[in-house]
Amino acid sequence: MNERPAEAEIGVIGGSGLYALLDGATEHEVSTPYGAPSDPVTVADVGGRRVAFLPRHGRDHRFPPHKIPYRANLWALRSLGVRQIIAPCAVGGLRPELGPGTFVVPDQLIDRTSGREQTFYDSGAVHVSFADPYCPDGRRAVLRAGERIAPVDGGTMIVVEGPRFSTRAESRWFTGIGGTVVNMTGHPEAVLARELALCYTSIALVTDLDAGVEGDHGVTQEEVFSVFAANTARLRDVLLDAVRALPTERTCPCGSALDGIKLPFALP
Repeated sequence: MNERPAEAEIGVIGGSGLYALLDGATEHEVSTPYGAPSDPVTVADVGGRRVAFLPRHGRDHRFPPHKIPYRANLWALRSLGVRQIIAPCAVGGLRPELGPGTFVVPDQLIDRTSGREQTFYDSGAVHVSFADPYCPDGRRAVLRAGERIAPVDGGTMIVVEGPRFSTRAESRWFTGIGGTVVNMTGHPEAVLARELALCYTSIALVTDLDAGVEGDHGVTQEEVFSVFAANTARLRDVLLDAVRALPTERTCPCGSALDGIKLPFALP
């Protein structure tokens, strides 16, 4: 039986303030075993590459971080043919030099969430390697595409449950254990991508210094949204350049993450 041609090969999962990315896109309603994704997926051509865009929180930002249908989102993208994902997100800086407007391309992650559905494999022995959460080839492509905005190469993203922001004590603790930025959506998104043998690369926009980093100013939602909005055009340009820079053939370890493992169901 011939497989259905892929609708897209690259996926972009947009974060707070990035609800639209592609011009001239077609819209796809996708159903999954895990319910509906955050929104219909839009697909368009970018420099000869077919790209699918999905707003993580929904276009009306109806899903808070702990209620995002992460499993449906990743399954929907894979079912459309996506094999490489770029995931922009808003983060708080955990170091004084990482002020608002700084871009970071993390290479590590620490999960501090709780209660989220964070695996597709609720039966059987399916243990994926997650020592390096982000795709090495994807990171290189994003760093190369973002040279003009001088992104920070590497860093550890602490992912908290939210939706509240951190206390000062928590913020200082996150810095003390090696955190670079703090975020509410990077997990389980990254591990679910790995469980589907997808490449996943995060590009983080610092919108604020976290509460315990310096001074007596606490983080506010208004501040986060304002900084993200002010940098949306820069982020959009970097994302579109990164899409063009991604390799056309995958040679990274991500695609073989499930090799030798007996899965309890077939992947789309």
